[in-house]
Amino acid sequence: MPRPYAGPIIDAHHHLWDLRLGRHPWLAPDKAERGGLGSLDAIRRDYLPADYRRDIRGEPVVASVHVEAGWQAGDCLGETAWLDGLDKAGGVAARYVAHVPLASPEAETLIDRQAQHPRVVGIRDIVSWHPDPARSFAARGDMMDDPAWRRGLARLGHHGLCFDLLVQPHQLGDAARLAADFPDQLFVLDHCGSPIDRDEEGMALWRRGLAALARQPNTVIKISDLVAYDHGWTLQSLGAVIDACLEGFGAARAMFASDFPVACLHARPGDIFTSFKVLTAALSPDEQAALFLETARRVYRIGDASPAALPPR
Repeated sequence: MPRPYAGPIIDAHHHLWDLRLGRHPWLAPDKAERGGLGSLDAIRRDYLPADYRRDIRGEPVVASVHVEAGWQAGDCLGETAWLDGLDKAGGVAARYVAHVPLASPEAETLIDRQAQHPRVVGIRDIVSWHPDPARSFAARGDMMDDPAWRRGLARLGHHGLCFDLLVQPHQLGDAARLAADFPDQLFVLDHCGSPIDRDEEGMALWRRGLAALARQPNTVIKISDLVAYDHGWTLQSLGAVIDACLEGFGAARAMFASDFPVACLHARPGDIFTSFKVLTAALSPDEQAALFLETARRVYRIGDASPAALPPR
C-alpha cells in the first residue's frame, strides 16, 4: 500500500523579504504582475523567518535554502548581509543561493566575495524570458549565449558553486546546450522548468524541453511551486507535472521545494506539502527520501541536515 513520506524534509527553495527596506522593487505597489504569476498583491507583505515557520508548522522541515529574491539591482551582496542578521533557528535559510549579475564586469569579484560566505552554495541570475513582458523575468532572451555572461558562469566552478536556472519552456533546449557546454558545472532547474502554457501544445513543448535537459547528467530539478502556472490546479494536474519531472530526472536528481511565499498566491501552505506527499506516495522509501531530503542535502551541501550542525558546509 502506498505510504506518504513522513521523514525529515529539506525545503530547497523559498524566499524572505522585509518590504520596509525598499530593496525589492518588483514587489512595489505600483508594479504590475511579473513572470505570469498573476496578481502579486497577496505577497506584497513582509515575509520573515517567523512567517516561514508559521507556514511550515507541523512539517518536519530540518533545513531550508533561501534563494535570491529580486533584491535591488547593484547590491547583491546586501541581500547576503541582510540574511545573516535574521533569526534562522530551526535551520531556516541554512544555505543561500545568492544573486550575481553574471554579465557584469564585476561578476568575478562578486562571485568570489559571495563564495567566501559559509552559507552561500549557489548563484542565481535569472534568464527566464518570454516575448510577452508580463511573462518575463529577464530583460533579454539571449543571456545564455552572451560571452560575458558565460565568462561569469565559468567562474562558479572555481568555488564549486551550483547554478540555479530559471527559464521558460521554449528556453529549455538552449539550457540543455548550455549544460553540455559546461559539463563540470552543476545546474539546478527551478520550478519544473516553468510549464506556463497549459494547453496541449504548450505542455508538449515543455515535456520535450524537459527531456532534453534531463539528458545532461550535470543537471538536477526542483519540483517546486507546482501551482505557479496552474491556478485552477487539481491533484491530477499537479501529478502529471511531477510524473514528467521524475520520468526525466529520477528521484536521485530531483528535490521538493515549497517556493514560499510565492506558492501561496495560488494554494494554502499546507496544501503544498500535503499534495506533494500524496502524489509521491507510490514511490519507494529510498526515492521519497531522495526527493524530500537527500538530493537537496547533497546539492546544497547541508551536512547531516541537523539544525545543531549548521551552518558549516
